[in-house]
Amino acid sequence: MPRFPGRSETAATAPSPLSSGRLRAVLIVCSLGAFMAFLDATIVNIAFPSIQRSFPSVARSWLSWVLNGYNIVFAALLIPAGQLADLVGRRRVFMAGLLTFTAASLLCAIAPSAGTLVGMRIVQAAGAALLVPTSLGLLLGELPAERRIGGVAMLGASAAVAAAVGPSLGGLLVHASNWRLVFLVNAPLGAATFILGRRALREQRDLEYGRVPDLIAITLLAGTVSLVALGLTQGPNWGWGDGRVIASYAGATLLLGAFTVRARAQPWATTNLPLRIPSVRFANVAILVFACAFYGKILTDVLFLTSIWHYSVLAAGAAITPGPLITAVLAAPAGRLADRFGLAPIAGIGAIVYAGGCAWYAVRAGTRADYVIRWLPGTALTGAGIAMAFPTLTTAAVEALPARLYATGSGLNATARQLGGVLGVAIVIAIIGQAGAMTGHDAFVGAWVFTAIAAGVSAIAVLLLRQLGGERAPAGVAQAVAGEGAQARSSSPPR
Repeated sequence: MPRFPGRSETAATAPSPLSSGRLRAVLIVCSLGAFMAFLDATIVNIAFPSIQRSFPSVARSWLSWVLNGYNIVFAALLIPAGQLADLVGRRRVFMAGLLTFTAASLLCAIAPSAGTLVGMRIVQAAGAALLVPTSLGLLLGELPAERRIGGVAMLGASAAVAAAVGPSLGGLLVHASNWRLVFLVNAPLGAATFILGRRALREQRDLEYGRVPDLIAITLLAGTVSLVALGLTQGPNWGWGDGRVIASYAGATLLLGAFTVRARAQPWATTNLPLRIPSVRFANVAILVFACAFYGKILTDVLFLTSIWHYSVLAAGAAITPGPLITAVLAAPAGRLADRFGLAPIAGIGAIVYAGGCAWYAVRAGTRADYVIRWLPGTALTGAGIAMAFPTLTTAAVEALPARLYATGSGLNATARQLGGVLGVAIVIAIIGQAGAMTGHDAFVGAWVFTAIAAGVSAIAVLLLRQLGGERAPAGVAQAVAGEGAQARSSSPPR
């Protein structure tokens, strides 16, 4: 089996513990990286009408690839990016992703044509795919065991807040100028993160004799994910019975079958994927279903406020903002509760509270606008539910990983979240209808009921996760996943 040539040392050196200030800087850098990547998954949606006005001669179906291209490429590259980072260095891949993402954002902001904008969005998605798994992988490699739940909870909360605040921030920026400002906002964030990251981050990578990822298996897996994402994103536009959608799912099925055959023929090809660890599987299933509810509700809320209550885009963004603020405030206390009572109980309660918030909207949000009485209580419930569910589920998905697979497991976790989001949005669009073809208030009630049910299903998955007791991989699996006793390797960054 292929291996990556290493240094002459025969054992990994344990990383020296970081000072409290340095550890705080690592948490800030990693959180900013995740924040930027997930922010761009939703902030551009609200700017799409402004983009259409800038390119009036371009068909809407083509211009929609500004949104869909990002989501598809982002989802497809997350796991390969994680494996690459574990092999060649998480800090190196993080900084490369940060530069790529920031540069592509600037090029998007000055794009002279729709084709250039779509192309730069795909490059931006590739940079985001490098950022997300390395953000969590770097943080896991530095946090001591007793602080891991709280630290990962904060990073998970930053990603959730970014996705939730995207529509409101996007509305504000478009109102202040136009869609170009939505991309330009990444420049100062990227520059600040790069400067701080150069000083705070230490290199981490697999032991010198780590396995080279099987390129055939990774290509098959990435192709499977991209075809599933393509079918989900284009299903509402093309029609679920369209030959192109059916071909996407058929192709994904064939590639998944080929991946399975490859895994059986070459068992070492998939030992770098942590799917064989039971708690990792169940946590990622719970994340996928909860993300389906989370992203579906974001779309439902924006469309309801603008079409039923006739809010402006800016006012709708302001109405949604309290939810992310509540999530940001409660994320740290939720992490401490998870540290004390366990990940599964807090995540399960969070999913149920979130489902209650969605149900509140379905029952109380009528055709007459009444923000304080009929909207704000639901926002408080969903904001609190996100703070308890998303970060703790993220921790549960990576808790059992061996150190050498931190970035790979983080990529798997982010892929589950992204696919769940794409699925949730597709289902909500199917329930509500395309923009301009809404079926009235009852359709939004149906969408909120769907998100409540999805959150409830994720709570059931959390119960199954609890039955595992957060168990690590069985001895045989752990040995296969861990390879020949490999551990994470850290060294001080170059000065």
